[in-house]
Amino acid sequence: MSKGLRLTEKWLQRALWLVAFAFAAFLIGLGGKIVDNLWDVEPELTVEQFMDAGQAAALRAEIEQADKGRDNARLNLEQASEQHQVAQSNTQSARASFENWRATRQATARPDQDPELIKRTHELDALEASERRALAAVEKERQAMLDASQAAERAQTRWNALERPAVDAFRDAMRSKELRVFGYRLALTLPLLLVAGWLFKHKRKTPSWPFAWGFIFFALFAFFFELVPYLPSYGGYVRYIVGIILTVVVGRYAIAALQAYLARQKESEALPDVQRRQTLRYDTALARLGKSVCPGCERPVDLKDDKTDYCPHCGIGLFDRCGGCATRKNAFGRFCFACGTAANTSLAD
Repeated sequence: MSKGLRLTEKWLQRALWLVAFAFAAFLIGLGGKIVDNLWDVEPELTVEQFMDAGQAAALRAEIEQADKGRDNARLNLEQASEQHQVAQSNTQSARASFENWRATRQATARPDQDPELIKRTHELDALEASERRALAAVEKERQAMLDASQAAERAQTRWNALERPAVDAFRDAMRSKELRVFGYRLALTLPLLLVAGWLFKHKRKTPSWPFAWGFIFFALFAFFFELVPYLPSYGGYVRYIVGIILTVVVGRYAIAALQAYLARQKESEALPDVQRRQTLRYDTALARLGKSVCPGCERPVDLKDDKTDYCPHCGIGLFDRCGGCATRKNAFGRFCFACGTAANTSLAD
């Protein structure tokens, strides 16, 4: 903040900058919502929109039926496998018991146990037959599971064949939609930039400058942070080309501004001292002096040297003598700091 400003004015200037930033923040929030919602201006696209509706519905039903059949076959296989494991356990347990009993019978060699041997043998045969039936059930369910899986795969293969050209059409449609939505966003942000440029040129130094700067910040943010990320790339060519164009435009503006500034400075430095002072604002002159630069040409000047009364670069007066007390004072001051005599300056407010 300028050192020539009054204390209250400094704080009010800071408060106005806060107003500018707050105004820009609310505009940025609103603009971001609008830019994001522009995608919903057109209906959402799906791959199935580009597929034959009849074939897609039939295949979808077939896939659902095949998936349901595969799930049922999986459950049946799990149950059959569990039953087979139980049958195996029963058979193994019965066989182990039979072998132990037979070993005992051989040790005692008792003929009266032959009917028991026949009975136990029949029971073991029944358990083995039950195990074989359980295994056959497992094999049957495995075959059903295989048939269901193959049916699902065939249906999925036909779906993929139907979907493949639709995916290509969907991608083309998405690219077209992205370009159209980018056009909507460009149509929204480009006028904002133009308005921001007009405000920068005509309103940035008016009493309503906080709102002008707030809108300028908003327009720049909307362009560089809300529009540029959606810029189509096409392998980077578009973005690099746009970057080159923006760099050239900004560079030419900067060059023109520099040339105009140097021309104005040259014309100003050729004017008499009194006329040059009329082009300077009081606060601007004091601010530049506070930075040890000449208020007229903005070149560095050694203001601590009490013999330097004029700028060695452009010749404008920096220090003079008070008409009341002859004290050496700042030539841009409105009053003498030693006696308070009013100085005859023509600086603008």
